[in-house]
Amino acid sequence: MRGIAQGPISSRARLMPNRRSCHYAAIPFDTSWKHPLASTHTMQSKVIQVAGLAFTIAYAAFIVWIYATEPRTFKEVATSAEVAAGTYQVNQEKFNSALDLFRREQFRAARDEWQRADPAQGDARTQFYIAYSFYREGWGRVYFDQELFKQGLEAVNRAIALASTSPLTVDDSNLRVHTAAELKAELEQGTESSWSDANPLKVLRTRK
Repeated sequence: MRGIAQGPISSRARLMPNRRSCHYAAIPFDTSWKHPLASTHTMQSKVIQVAGLAFTIAYAAFIVWIYATEPRTFKEVATSAEVAAGTYQVNQEKFNSALDLFRREQFRAARDEWQRADPAQGDARTQFYIAYSFYREGWGRVYFDQELFKQGLEAVNRAIALASTSPLTVDDSNLRVHTAAELKAELEQGTESSWSDANPLKVLRTRK
C-alpha cells in the first residue's frame, strides 16, 4: 500500500479521497467565482457614477444657458425654459386687451400689453401686430417717423423669422395689410428717401 502523497497541500485546496489509490487529490477552488451580492454592489456603484456624471453635465449646461440668455428675473428664467421646451404660449387675455387698445389707436399702450403677452417675443402674430402699431403711430401725411418705422421693421422681421415655414397672414377685417411681407414693404418705403417725398400730392395718401 502506497503512502500518502508527500509534500505540503495548498491552503486553497480541499482534500478528496481517491477510492482506487486511497490518495487524497488536491482540487483547487475556482477563484473566478464571485458572490452575487458583490456583483450587485458593483453594478449599483456604476449606476451611481453614471447618474452623477449626467447630473454634472446637465447642471453645467444649465449654467451656460443662464449666461447665454441672461434672464433678469425668475419669470424670465421660466419663460426661457418654456421656449426651450417648446411649451411657450402667449397670454391670450393680455393679447386681447392689447388688440382692443390698438383698435382705439392707443398704440403705445397696446404695445406694452403685447410685450407682456409675449415677453419672449416668440409669437409671430403678436410681433406682426406690434410692427403694425409702429406703422400706424409713425405714419403721417407729410412725413413718417423714422424711428418708429425702424422699430416696426425690427418687429416685422421677427414675425417673418418666427413664421419661416409659411408666409404669415393675419385675418383681421380692421387691417388693410394682412401679410408680414406687405407690412415690411410699407415700413421700408417709409424709411427710404426718394424724390417722391417732395411730391405735394403725397398729402392725399391714406394710411393702411
